[in-house]
Amino acid sequence: MRRFSDKTYWLVGASEGLGRALAQKMAHAGANLIISARNEERLEELAKEIDGDVSVVPMDVGDNDSVIAAAKDVGEIDGMVYLPALYWPLSAREWDSDKVLAMADVNYIGAIRVIGEILPAMVERDAGHIVLTGSLSVYRGLPGAIGYVPVKTALVSLGESMHCDLINTGVDIQVANPGYIKTRLTDKNDFKMPSLMTPEDAAERMMTHMRSDRFKKDFPFLLGLFFRSTTFFPNWLYYRIFGTKA
Repeated sequence: MRRFSDKTYWLVGASEGLGRALAQKMAHAGANLIISARNEERLEELAKEIDGDVSVVPMDVGDNDSVIAAAKDVGEIDGMVYLPALYWPLSAREWDSDKVLAMADVNYIGAIRVIGEILPAMVERDAGHIVLTGSLSVYRGLPGAIGYVPVKTALVSLGESMHCDLINTGVDIQVANPGYIKTRLTDKNDFKMPSLMTPEDAAERMMTHMRSDRFKKDFPFLLGLFFRSTTFFPNWLYYRIFGTKA
């Protein structure tokens, strides 16, 4: 079982929601934390709330120079958890390239920027732990999600490819696919969200996964089982259920 005591972890996207709750739980588990996000004020508030070793390094994952500078400040780490999320419900009938590109930049390209700054050193010393936060939505396309589902799917695919390359090394890659979490982002949804979790509940499930040696975890279990099962639906059935009516 992986232990976090006296390990240094960089939590990217720690200012709100799941990231904020996970920071508190990891600090409680004894990790030395470096927390990053764009909102320095919220990070400072979180650092004051946490009983433990916490450093604040503001960073915008959408800005390459910001990521490079932050990574230099962070230095050598044992692990990194990528948690930033940007989301608007968006249908192809109401295409908005600015929002689609913004979601791609934060949810996926930002991860590439951060990983590019930390992974080479982990590979060189043959030690490290990277956790990517995907989504249960990655198994098939969904209505009203042209900006979110494709990039979360790309992020999970990135994790799978990295795992293929690093599985027999000392660098561990994990992917967590949570379902619906009660946050300011999901508050934008106008539909019923089954098995809605609190950030604290989702963070506890993340911690359970991160302590394990499993590569990927979908949660909550029953909702994850349903989303995975849709990959076996024939197209005519899937789109009859999920396709938007004309």
